Amino acid sequence: MASCGESQFSLLNLEDELTCSICLSPFDCPVTIPCGHNFCQDCLLSTWKDDFYSCPQCRTVFATKPELKKNTVLCTVVETFNLRSSRSTASLQEEEKKPKEEKTKDAIRCDACTEADAVKTCLTCMASYCEEHLRPHRENPIFRLHQLGDPVGDLIERICPDHHKLMEFFCSQHERLICSLCLQQVHKGCPFSSPDEQRNMKESDLQAKLGLLDEKILKNETVISQMKELQGKLKDSATSRKKALGLEYLQMVDMLRREEQDAMNAVDREVESSQTRLRALTIKFSDNIDNLNKARESIHSLLSQSKSLAFLQTSFNLPPAVNFDPYFPRISLDTKKVQLNENFAVSLKKHLTEILKQPVEARTQILKASEGAASVLGGTPVSHAPSQESVLKFPSVPITLPRPQSLGQQAKAPQKKKPQKNTKKPTQPSDNNMGNRNQAKSMENIFGAFKEKEKSSGPPAAEPKEQPAASDIPQDISNSEKRSDLLKYGTILMFDPRTAHKRIALSEGFTKASVSDEHMDYPDCPQRFAVCSQVLTSKGFSAGRHYWEVRLSSNNFIGIGLAFSSIDRKGPASRLGRSPLSWCVEWFNVKLSAWHNSTETVLVNPNPKRVGVLLDFEGGRATFYNVADRAYPFYSLACPFSETIYPAFWIFSSGSSVSLCKLQ
Repeated sequence: MASCGESQFSLLNLEDELTCSICLSPFDCPVTIPCGHNFCQDCLLSTWKDDFYSCPQCRTVFATKPELKKNTVLCTVVETFNLRSSRSTASLQEEEKKPKEEKTKDAIRCDACTEADAVKTCLTCMASYCEEHLRPHRENPIFRLHQLGDPVGDLIERICPDHHKLMEFFCSQHERLICSLCLQQVHKGCPFSSPDEQRNMKESDLQAKLGLLDEKILKNETVISQMKELQGKLKDSATSRKKALGLEYLQMVDMLRREEQDAMNAVDREVESSQTRLRALTIKFSDNIDNLNKARESIHSLLSQSKSLAFLQTSFNLPPAVNFDPYFPRISLDTKKVQLNENFAVSLKKHLTEILKQPVEARTQILKASEGAASVLGGTPVSHAPSQESVLKFPSVPITLPRPQSLGQQAKAPQKKKPQKNTKKPTQPSDNNMGNRNQAKSMENIFGAFKEKEKSSGPPAAEPKEQPAASDIPQDISNSEKRSDLLKYGTILMFDPRTAHKRIALSEGFTKASVSDEHMDYPDCPQRFAVCSQVLTSKGFSAGRHYWEVRLSSNNFIGIGLAFSSIDRKGPASRLGRSPLSWCVEWFNVKLSAWHNSTETVLVNPNPKRVGVLLDFEGGRATFYNVADRAYPFYSLACPFSETIYPAFWIFSSGSSVSLCKLQ
């Protein structure tokens, strides 16, 4: 009752704080005005009349009608208070009724008068007595030896049926109540205890079992909750897996479409070549016919002369066309190129059909087993998964252009023989293996090199349009090998994720760029490179001198250069150095070259691990350094810069990376 009273007292105090001073009732939709007092919204509005606004409690006057907003915190407290108040009232009513019900239910009547409540039970008389009828037991010495105790309601049930005595012991062996005579006779030697002790032991055991049940229920509920979370994760995982699968199949469809287009283009080229040959032969045979007709007319003219002397003195020679026998050309579309494409399409369809007939569990094993083996398509062995070495070396020959004589003399002999070794292979592999490539993601860069091969296959220009020349860098920089002289022009750079090719993965705060075999989830935008795995920095330069350093993971298939912001992003000209809008030094296999406007200059490769670049915008110069203990320049270019220029990077080999260094 004390706790109930304290709770009721605290509720009464809370009720005073949560009462509206206007209606003297708990707040209904409480609002707060600028002076800080709270009122029911309706009560407050009813007090504001005739454009006079004041606080009903502190009488503060407001010039304009304050904006009323619901006090959500106070509203929640009022709702909680009302709920607790209703519960407290109900609980008090139940507690008032409970003692009466328990008193009525648990009351033990006197066995003598059956009207008054018993105050004691005599375990000797086996009866319960009220205060009046208990008087003989207290006053008469005869009842002095009778054992009195608290009233017992189930006295009849606790009487031993065999000895008609109170069962005041519990036999633990037989688990039953017994009397003192049972303990001396039938249950002699059995362990026993009092009923209260046995009840306490049983209650403890049940409490332990109840705790075990609660623990098991909690564990089951926890597992169910985890399984529900797992269901959500499975749905999310299924969505991402489906998206990845859809992307893979979409890429395969794109590969097949490109292969189909290549095959169609090959047929078109064969048709055009055959038609060109037929047109040339037609023109040649037509010219022969004209020459022969002219010769025939000349003979008829000679035969028509009547003067014998003039006829005899005239000489006539047959035209050279008389010695040429016309022939029907053997021209058809059954050429090696077309047959290879047809054989590849048929073989690929057959191979895919055989794989798709197998269960999903066996398909991967079939593909792995066929990776190392060569499948014969059209009589030409083709590898289903060409090695990286073969893919990377393929475009190295078409990219190589004639070198200046001065640099050619410095180049090593193996570098001269390497182009001659592969001079007969640029077109043949592209024809024989057309459709046989697995369209690896690195082919996007080879596509750019392949376009350059087509350019280089035409008649070479006598002189390049623009040849980068070594610049006359000022003496205090060009001849200085102290890195500290360059660091005073140092600048902080970061890669621009908007320009990064989808194979370029940016990390370490956009200061490291590496090549991934999987495309990144970059959004499409006009600034992004789509053909070559390249990236620009987010900062460009339109004035002054600037210096930065780049750390290379390897000296192979990496390019470092400069590019104008107007460089192409989608076509083959987007590759660094393949247009007038970009420059680069490029490590390709073991060769180091400088590229600009599709013109190559072979350099001596210092195999640097750290490359520094000094840009002099006004002077139109850029110098590349091999940074070790000092800075050693290995290439300089000179060209006037007409617009903002950005540091640019090309990374091709999977696993290679470039990092923008912190200058210290």
